[in-house]
Amino acid sequence: MTNVTIQPTGITADDVLAVARGTATVVLAPATIDAMATSRAIVDGIESSGRPVYGVSTGFGALANTFIAPDRRAELQHALIRSHAAGVGAPMPREVVRAMMLLRVRSLALGCSGVRPLVAEALVDLLNHDITPWVPEHGSLGASGDLAPLAHCALVLLGEGWVLGPAGERQDAADALTAAGLKPIELAAKEGLALINGTDGMLGMLLLAIHDSAHLFAMADVTAALAIEAMLGSERPFLPELHAIRPHPGQAASAANIHLLLQDSRVMDSHRDDLAHAVQDAYSMRCAPQVAGAARDTLDFVRTVAARELVSVVDNPVVLPDGRVESTGNFHGAPLGFAADFLAIAAAEVGAIAERRVDRLLDVTRSRELPAFLSPDAGVNSGLMIAQYTAAGIVAENRRLAAPASVDSLPTSGMQEDHVSMGWAAAKKLRTVLDNLTSLLAVELLAGVRGLQLRAPLEPSPAGRAAVAALGAAAGEPGPDVFLAPVMEAARAVVAGPELRAAIEREVGPLG
Repeated sequence: MTNVTIQPTGITADDVLAVARGTATVVLAPATIDAMATSRAIVDGIESSGRPVYGVSTGFGALANTFIAPDRRAELQHALIRSHAAGVGAPMPREVVRAMMLLRVRSLALGCSGVRPLVAEALVDLLNHDITPWVPEHGSLGASGDLAPLAHCALVLLGEGWVLGPAGERQDAADALTAAGLKPIELAAKEGLALINGTDGMLGMLLLAIHDSAHLFAMADVTAALAIEAMLGSERPFLPELHAIRPHPGQAASAANIHLLLQDSRVMDSHRDDLAHAVQDAYSMRCAPQVAGAARDTLDFVRTVAARELVSVVDNPVVLPDGRVESTGNFHGAPLGFAADFLAIAAAEVGAIAERRVDRLLDVTRSRELPAFLSPDAGVNSGLMIAQYTAAGIVAENRRLAAPASVDSLPTSGMQEDHVSMGWAAAKKLRTVLDNLTSLLAVELLAGVRGLQLRAPLEPSPAGRAAVAALGAAAGEPGPDVFLAPVMEAARAVVAGPELRAAIEREVGPLG
């Protein structure tokens, strides 16, 4: 995608990804500029009439009843941005900040914020010149939206604050604007508030997490199938008729994937008709689609929430087409906070069941004749023993992170903002859970590959062969212990990237 055009009807999740993680250029459609100009004319009319309107002629939050004289209203907007850019901590990643800025442009483009087109154009200029504000990780409570993070973005428009340098260092925004040939803007009434009131930060993180979750949940089916194959598990629990009688769509999709991935395997053929073979596999094997499928269904719910938010007006106050300016609570991040927390719970469990399969693969009493810790010379060598320790520690961290942030509200602003969503925190920790899930699936990938290698000369499934090929250069053949951290990093890269799935799909067809 080379261009993302902002229409007054909004943008898509793919648009956000193209700008946040790609190099797409952002363009404002003429209809968008017209919609903003129409909305701004209403605010200008209010200005000239002298009517008291929140955020236009009054202070903010607990100062909402404080009247601001006309000659100080531009000063009010600048003071708002400076005072609200009060975050602390490490900078948020570039992709998060770019997603947040694009979503703020989207919000202004809906024509209900009462800003001049030049304000949105200034944000677009930052995106197109690859100027990324330095946004500290702490500061947002998720109501009134992501105030502090968005204020750090808006401050750069004024030629103040900080931006991320080429190596991630902190640079002065004024210098970055000058180097790009851009000039600071002056804000008019309502515009400062319109730049910072809304759910753009948490929505941006949620959209990125949705994309990552979809990939990781598919990869969880792959690593589960590899582990089941290596442990001489049964493919029968994944037959479609067994999932048709419990019609959860995610479960059916996950079971279909695992069943497909286990076909055409000499490893599976070796025990399929063996009467001594276990009648039932352990839950971590047999119930893989029930857990991963439930996570898929959770992801579908989260997609629905995010899609609704993408077409929502989350500013406050809002400028309605009939000329009214009304105060709303649409900036409250509860829908996104709940969704992020729910997805974090699901992703944590996908990782937890993967770790249980790893533990089983390494245990000589349960792995069906694989050597202890998948080492051909256990004793002198420890094999993947400590890789499982690492996985166990990550599972424990994910359990802590799965505790919901959205139930934890602290009152602010002199009790004016007496219930907040913590949606920013929920989305931020979701990103950590997904990063941890990548590591957990990497450990399972490594263990599954090693187990299949140890089943030689039996040939694994096409998925197994693809996985061995993808990781073979880093993992090598089973043998004496090696420095394992680089191997695990290589496995993480394989899990996170698209190549292994593509290679498998070339052999077996598309995965659900």
